[in-house]
Amino acid sequence: MKLFYITGNEGKFRETKMIIPEVEQLNIDLPEIQEVDPKKIIELKLLEAKKHANERFIIDDASFYLGATPGLPGPLIKWFMKTIGNQGLFQIASRFDNFEAKAVVIVGYLNEEGVIHYFEGKIDGKIVEPRGTNGFGWDAIFQPNGFEKTFAEMSTEDKNLISHRKIALEKLKKHLEI
Repeated sequence: MKLFYITGNEGKFRETKMIIPEVEQLNIDLPEIQEVDPKKIIELKLLEAKKHANERFIIDDASFYLGATPGLPGPLIKWFMKTIGNQGLFQIASRFDNFEAKAVVIVGYLNEEGVIHYFEGKIDGKIVEPRGTNGFGWDAIFQPNGFEKTFAEMSTEDKNLISHRKIALEKLKKHLEI
């Protein structure tokens, strides 16, 4: 049975494919509730995907947390990016003089029996003025702790060595025994 990663984001799929080469992309539009609990978002999307085909699916939900705004933007980051973007997020950190940040992703895996398993990856870092052109989303303002570059200044290969997505996908890979 195939393993499908449901995403329309080519960057996410490229990163995932580098870690789990067997995965195939499935770009279907699924309803997404707005919720602060990423597991609830993932669960509803996976159950909706199961209505389309009896396959194994993975879906992830990336959250981005600012030290200046506990709990936010979290899984609502997509809407923050659409409204205030990287520059706005940097301005929030600047106004509160708190540049701490955390990138978290939860990968949900729905097996052929309909059971959902969750795998989390997180990495701490700081908010910096936007730098770099690689990556997507908030990559240009996130500098992981212990590194001098933002995710957007790193190659996809270098980012994939340390990223929150890589951590979660490695846990999934171990679970699948691939």
